[in-house]
Amino acid sequence: TGTPSQVEWAEKIRLNVAREFDRVANAFKAQAARQTEQDQAETWTLIAILEEKRAETLANDRAGYFIRDWQELTGQVRQLIAKDSRYQAIKANRAARALTLSMAGKQGDTNL
Repeated sequence: TGTPSQVEWAEKIRLNVAREFDRVANAFKAQAARQTEQDQAETWTLIAILEEKRAETLANDRAGYFIRDWQELTGQVRQLIAKDSRYQAIKANRAARALTLSMAGKQGDTNL
């Protein structure tokens, strides 16, 4: 919704937004290909979150939304994901695993 010129402008922005979601999804997919099984499963969950956010974003039919919030792509896709509670849980799980591995490594060093 909006004036004809706003709608035209917003449609161009919307195409760029869709491309940005594609770019981020492809980056996650490339990362997943190099990960362990557990990390890979979490990355595929992140991709599912990304696709959900894509659908929500692109379903918005207000020209002003795209003009105001998406005209300049400066990390909005990353911010959408970072605000999601499922992402925050994955991040916390990965930090806990890293700490556990670090602690296990330090204990192994004392047994030399």
